[in-house]
Amino acid sequence: MNPFELKSLTSSFINNEFCKSHSDAITVLNKYSKEEIASVSLANESEIELALSSSESAFQIMKNWSAGDCYSHLEKFISLIKEHRNTLVDIIVAEAGKPRSYAQVELERTIQTLTFAMEESRRSHGEVVNLDFANGTGKTGVVKRFAKGPVIGISPFNFPLNLSVHKIGPAFAVGAPIILKPSPYTPLSALYIAKLSALAGYPPGALNVVVANNELSEKLVRDSRTKVFSFTGSPVVGWALKDKAHKKKVVLELGGNAAVIVDEDANLEEACAIIANGAYLYAGQICISTQRIFVHKKREKEFTQMLVAKIQTLKVGDPNEMNVTVGPIIDAVHVKRIKEWVDEAIAMGAKCEVGGKVLDEQKSLYAPTLLSSVNKEMKVYAQEVFGPVATISSFSQFSEAINLVNDSDFGLQCGVFTNDFSHVKMAHEKIEVGGIIINNVPGFRMDHMPYGGVKDSGLGREGVRYAMEDFTEARLLVY
Repeated sequence: MNPFELKSLTSSFINNEFCKSHSDAITVLNKYSKEEIASVSLANESEIELALSSSESAFQIMKNWSAGDCYSHLEKFISLIKEHRNTLVDIIVAEAGKPRSYAQVELERTIQTLTFAMEESRRSHGEVVNLDFANGTGKTGVVKRFAKGPVIGISPFNFPLNLSVHKIGPAFAVGAPIILKPSPYTPLSALYIAKLSALAGYPPGALNVVVANNELSEKLVRDSRTKVFSFTGSPVVGWALKDKAHKKKVVLELGGNAAVIVDEDANLEEACAIIANGAYLYAGQICISTQRIFVHKKREKEFTQMLVAKIQTLKVGDPNEMNVTVGPIIDAVHVKRIKEWVDEAIAMGAKCEVGGKVLDEQKSLYAPTLLSSVNKEMKVYAQEVFGPVATISSFSQFSEAINLVNDSDFGLQCGVFTNDFSHVKMAHEKIEVGGIIINNVPGFRMDHMPYGGVKDSGLGREGVRYAMEDFTEARLLVY
């Protein structure tokens, strides 16, 4: 039985309780049926101040926690999330429009992310510095890491639970409170687990989930009481907020137009199946969805035919159906934008190999689309589509493929299908991204690995242990 009703998720969760409801509110819709799920009040200025002050108070408690305290609280938190996994999956499917099978994966990854945080909380990440020479003879240096202070996190709609705990877990593991602002499209997942954190015994202010307009959200970023700013979202918003974070430690994960290379010796059948899923799963609304495909010229025709055939088998529709891969776009405004970008590319000379149309405007469904004959002047190639659209181009030499990948403002992750180890090494040395995935799509991710990009794709790294380093500072003791 749930410890509280879903209908209670009508406001921000601050200081271990839901706030009063106000007239200014956002409506959370089922992204497929367009039915109202909830109406969530926007926080006012006094509630923003309460979030900041209670977070500061919680830090005075949590900074004194032992590693065992951090571990035991996370252990209880994880246990409660496991108990409510079915409800959380239902929320993700409804508010994010995520196919149910993929929502179940997100729930399991959420548990795994928090488990990594729990495990890392008991590991020492300090070091002993050898000073015993020259004027340091007889001295020992010990470095210990301490939480910087309260964290402000902003999470996106596409992984409303797992990307929230990618900020919550590392904060809790180092003994830091966090103020989380979820996407207005998908606030319910975060509000639900905020209540679970209180039931797990976290002090008031340890996890404040604030649903607020942009102006008041900026106050959280600007305020000197928060010491770390962790953002996942669009490059335009992320870089603008970085400038307002002043002296805070800033971590940005900003997405991109992820590329995959299909080398001459690649297993085409295997690559085709993996790329089709990597480009169109969850309607391409993933930061590392495959967007640009570069295939060796000798294999281009064969691969394109195979890929089109595979795309045509993808099920589009109701995310509640277990065999659906491509569900709804998050909002009608983005359906319109995707359509405009594809239409513009075709008008500029791109060829539509498959798709290229809205399937159901009312339910925000856009057909899985593959475009060829593209160039860098087209938005579908140069910018992040964040929709079920991929482009395909060819190359003659592997070095040329690398140059094509690098000719971008972004650099998050890249996939390379090859059996030539010299090309594996070349990719690692030359491709300007945060991660190179061999014989898989750029969308591969495990939640403990360092994850982040270069150029406009971001700053710093997520992945629990790496985030913990960003949330702490080193303090040296010499004796």
